[in-house]
Amino acid sequence: MLAYLIRRLFQAAITIVVMAVLVFVGIYAIGNPIDVLISPEADPAEIEAAIRRLGLDQPLWRQFLLFVGNALRGDLGTSFVHNEPALRIIVERMPATLELAVAAMLIAVFLGIPLGMIAGLRHDRASGRGIMAASILGFSLPNFWQGMMLIMLFAVWAGWLPSGGRGDTVPLFGVPVSFLTLNGLQHIILPAINLALFKTALVIRLSRAGTREVMLQDYVKFARAKGLSETRVVLVHMLKNILIPVVTVLGLEFGSVIAFAVVTETVFAWPGMGKLLIDSILNLDRPVVVAYLMLIVFVFILINLVVDLVYSLLDPRVRLSGRVE
Repeated sequence: MLAYLIRRLFQAAITIVVMAVLVFVGIYAIGNPIDVLISPEADPAEIEAAIRRLGLDQPLWRQFLLFVGNALRGDLGTSFVHNEPALRIIVERMPATLELAVAAMLIAVFLGIPLGMIAGLRHDRASGRGIMAASILGFSLPNFWQGMMLIMLFAVWAGWLPSGGRGDTVPLFGVPVSFLTLNGLQHIILPAINLALFKTALVIRLSRAGTREVMLQDYVKFARAKGLSETRVVLVHMLKNILIPVVTVLGLEFGSVIAFAVVTETVFAWPGMGKLLIDSILNLDRPVVVAYLMLIVFVFILINLVVDLVYSLLDPRVRLSGRVE
């Protein structure tokens, strides 16, 4: 166990170093923030002072070394626009994004797994075919179009739910959350559903494929031959084995939900990290963009590690060394 963790941490360190180089060079080599941040009417002296203040007068390799040195101390740079630490700005927006991502994944899990198992157990019936046909829509419809249709149907026409914003929040262990207030729950429903549609379709297909495979295994046939109820066979003998590939994929998908909730947050004006990223890109706020991308890299690495550990717990035959016994 310890050797596995050390090996994974070493791999994670290499990944972070490589991504730091790619992200920094890719962001800092594009555009000129001075064109956005400084008025065109500014005189050359003011422009030169702004360039020195932002550190843009240094060659790219020196800027990168300064970035690495500061990052090792927990400083990922200062926002050009807000003149505050970039990491602090992102962390302030993180609870909103995490809240939305968790809500979306819960919807995907609690809808996708049961529907996928039903589609697998009733693959030759109309209900199974209908579920799979509906999952195709989840894959096919553009995320931004889904969001606009949800706003049109439930906010504009029906008037049941708000069209944007986060709503009222209350502190939970010092972190503002909206799911503990009625107004906050009303605001999170539409963006969470919009973000969950694609993931739900994915979980349905994974669960159906797993169900179709597991239901043919000898231990399932033996459990039925022993006279166990169908409910026990499905929930005890089949569900655990279906969860193995589902958990593996959902772990990575959770990272992608956090990283790429940009469209949903923009459509619903949700004040999370994704909307901050769009605003920072438009303003060429390089430190915020780099800090965001590096934070996402760290989140993906952490999620990968957790998924591997959970995978080994779900299937004891899979050892952390990678061998199957």
